[in-house]
Amino acid sequence: MSHFQAAEKVRGTQSMVGHMGWVFDRPWLTAREVAWRWLFGIPMLALCGAQVVRILDRVSLESSGLASLNPQNPWQAAGQIAHAWAMYRPLVGATARWLVPVAALAWIVISGVGRSVVWRCLEPSARMRVFSMMVLQALWLVLLGCMLWGWYQSIAWVGASDIPATGEPDLVGFAMGFIFFSLGFFTAWALVSWPLTIAPVVTLMEVCGPVQAVWRSLRIGKTFIGKLIEVNLVMGIVTLALIVLSMVLSAAPLPFSDELGPGALHVLWVLATVFYFLASDYFQVVRLKGFVEFWKRFRGSEAATSLQPAR
Repeated sequence: MSHFQAAEKVRGTQSMVGHMGWVFDRPWLTAREVAWRWLFGIPMLALCGAQVVRILDRVSLESSGLASLNPQNPWQAAGQIAHAWAMYRPLVGATARWLVPVAALAWIVISGVGRSVVWRCLEPSARMRVFSMMVLQALWLVLLGCMLWGWYQSIAWVGASDIPATGEPDLVGFAMGFIFFSLGFFTAWALVSWPLTIAPVVTLMEVCGPVQAVWRSLRIGKTFIGKLIEVNLVMGIVTLALIVLSMVLSAAPLPFSDELGPGALHVLWVLATVFYFLASDYFQVVRLKGFVEFWKRFRGSEAATSLQPAR
């Protein structure tokens, strides 16, 4: 049995278990991933928080009606939220027009440098290609933005259909549409994002430009593509599981809120949020390790042959 035939028989998720142990034994890899993500995330959260405060200064919760939200009547609450969003939407849109480009530029630069460092730690023999990584991160961000825009338009359509300005809202129909489109776009992202997730490995290991790396990623073969899609889907499920687990950890102390007090609950919620981000970053490194090993298994010998000088 050839090496490639043996590789075909390896399930993508089988090898990920071994990669999880490999990454867990090297915590500095996850620490680097956490460092560059939080270097972007913490200042961006602070900036977004400042903009929220500015918007609330112009339209307070009392003015929008959110301060008097009735949690006992979900139909009435849905109408109140729709009315408040109509008031906040112009302010949020005006802020997003400058905040989104600033956030995108900061993400491209910081993630390009940070991800290059992590890739170099995973594969020390590879050369750092920071500019190529920035271009690939920009392409990834454009694809993500298109998916989020499609999701938002779908949810807006469901909201306009099931929560009219006048009349009784159909909350069951809205919840069904929200879940359907959210899971649908989540799955679609895992199915279509694989060329841009494997392209950084190609540009590093095969020493090519970002556009050529994306083109080669689209032509890496049906077997390799199947493994990448499988891993992407599994990692998506892991992300959902981490979200659910964090929500459970956040909600578990609620029956004891009188004994614990609001301060302790806030600390537990912060810890649950930090746990989610740390675990998510850990699994990101696991995915990167898996992609490097998949490239070696399916493309390593072929790329090495093509890179050898002619005699």
